[in-house]
Amino acid sequence: MGFLSNLLQKPVTPPKLQKRSRGIELKSASEIETMRQASRIVATVLKEISERVEPGMTTADLDAYAEKRIREMGATPSFKGYHGFPASICACINDEVVHGIPNRKKKIRSGDVVKVDTGAYYNGFHGDSCITIAVENVSPEAEALIRAAEECLYKGIEQVKAGRHLLDIAGAVQDHAEASGFCIVEDFTGHGVGRNLHEEPSVFNFRTHQLPNVKLKAGMTLAIEPILNAGTKLTRTLPDRWTVVTLDRSLSAQFEHTVLVTQDGYEILTDRIQV
Repeated sequence: MGFLSNLLQKPVTPPKLQKRSRGIELKSASEIETMRQASRIVATVLKEISERVEPGMTTADLDAYAEKRIREMGATPSFKGYHGFPASICACINDEVVHGIPNRKKKIRSGDVVKVDTGAYYNGFHGDSCITIAVENVSPEAEALIRAAEECLYKGIEQVKAGRHLLDIAGAVQDHAEASGFCIVEDFTGHGVGRNLHEEPSVFNFRTHQLPNVKLKAGMTLAIEPILNAGTKLTRTLPDRWTVVTLDRSLSAQFEHTVLVTQDGYEILTDRIQV
């Protein structure tokens, strides 16, 4: 779930945590194992949804399925009730960027670009991930946008290793997005994730020097989530106070993984290939 950029909001008070690095929790081996289980639940749900989406379904159908499966696997939906959010997934179609509320009247059509973001809370820890699904016959522009967004995610993840910095991730994402002809949404960022759905640090997808360039340490768990638009990077929030859309109604795509920082690199905890 995208986190409102710290450049655009009041500073967030870090949660009370046992072990800190600039207010950032370093997870123990047992905590990491619990996060693996939470993240595996998320990965399973998203993989199943990606295989089931078809024209005629509604975003409410996807939400009901996700909640059912999350609970069947012994977890609870991270998003439902979070600051009043009413559903278990964020479901966004085409020009919707983040935080779309599932709706029985919102039908999925052939050619749609559908973003599904969800989280699972299991034994005290969260997993968080997002995918973008091309529904049947999407346009060449949509195909290119989806491909670039997923590539940006992995370009950022490839920078993850103890001793590197958050802006290494941001720079890799930004450079690939711009080289692909798309822009990064700057209003929302990735974030730390663990006991809380949103923790320090903010994980930017573009270079900025307005916040400390935190050094990565083994045991950090990050939700890396680039959001790319085909047109302007500017967004606006709809009257429901949740759904964010592109200002020019252009297409938007997003991918997200929960990632563990290791001494030698990274582990993708929400890897759908492993489920």
